[in-house]
Amino acid sequence: MRPTFEVADIFRRHGGPYRRENAGHLGRGERRVMGAIEACRTPRLGGHVDACDECGRTRISYNSCRNRHCPKCQGAARKEWVDARIADLLPVPYFHMVFTLPRGLAEIAFQNKAVVYALLMRISAETLQAIAANPKWLGAEIGVTAVLHTWGQAMTHHPHVHCVVPGGGLSSDRSSWVASRPGFFLPVRVLSRLFRRLFLAALAGAFARGELHFFNELAHLNDDNTFTRHLARARSIEWVVYSKPPFGGPDQVLAYLGRYTHRVAIANSRIAHADGDHVAFRWKDYRANGRDREKIMRLHPHEFIRRFLLHVLPDGFHRMRHFGFLANCHRRDRISLCRSLLGQPSPTNGRSHSTKSQQAHSQECPDCRRPMRRTSITIAPIAPPRPSSFRCDTS
Repeated sequence: MRPTFEVADIFRRHGGPYRRENAGHLGRGERRVMGAIEACRTPRLGGHVDACDECGRTRISYNSCRNRHCPKCQGAARKEWVDARIADLLPVPYFHMVFTLPRGLAEIAFQNKAVVYALLMRISAETLQAIAANPKWLGAEIGVTAVLHTWGQAMTHHPHVHCVVPGGGLSSDRSSWVASRPGFFLPVRVLSRLFRRLFLAALAGAFARGELHFFNELAHLNDDNTFTRHLARARSIEWVVYSKPPFGGPDQVLAYLGRYTHRVAIANSRIAHADGDHVAFRWKDYRANGRDREKIMRLHPHEFIRRFLLHVLPDGFHRMRHFGFLANCHRRDRISLCRSLLGQPSPTNGRSHSTKSQQAHSQECPDCRRPMRRTSITIAPIAPPRPSSFRCDTS
């Protein structure tokens, strides 16, 4: 069922005035995302006709924009991605670790998204791999799936990385599987301090190579001494690495990955109301306890749009990455080896689940509930009344 209010509705109603008001501040990427979401599933992108052979009902379905920031376009992509990951699951516990940048470095990340977000993902994985390789803690080569999120519940800028890790890894000679302790993977205090040290060293290296650029309220960080003092302050505070309870089984891992890998800054289902004066949406205040966590936040439509656009990623940036024995370059071979060492047979037919999943989520006729089929009739795209900055982005 279509939500009563959508991000697209807010963009269509308030996007024009917002563009005019912020003409000097909107980048090409932000404009492209706005154009894509506004055009998604409208005549501007064309469409096709679905028909029900049982009762003869027909329905026009307009094409999706397929932009990765669009709340409506993540469902199908999520199903396909999860189906492809089924073959990677191992019969071991899985752990969920979260690495968060402190506020002073989050500001640097916002002005240098491509460089700092990539460092955040790489250093998070390297931290896990380094501690896991230490015989004191595990002594194994592990696999890591890392997912970048840049938002909090209120859509403010809050860059952090969710890491899903199998509970164990390959021995140094890859002749055996080394299992983690029941209910425990790696110590968060040790992870936190290594994460801080490795990240600050990598950030200092990026600054020395001229890869970081600062402007407006951070322009003073272009000075070498000021930047060094800024890193020193970050080194003096505790960094947050959070370990969540292990997943209950492979089904929970897939459900989690499906939710997190294709999530955007806010889902349409969280929007409670929208009009000309404000947008109201549900959010969780994790500083509160119990039922008090569930709250309603009301923002001016332009502030809502501004917060949403804070999380537009650089072109071509991959927000899901795999490390260790899950790295793309050797994932199939290493997973086969892990299965062999764990005594798990390889999956026989990876496509059957995908086919069944697609059938289970086929479009139903609203009258007789029978499956509808796509006809050969297509709807030509309608040109927008003004030049559009829309471009499909499926990265």
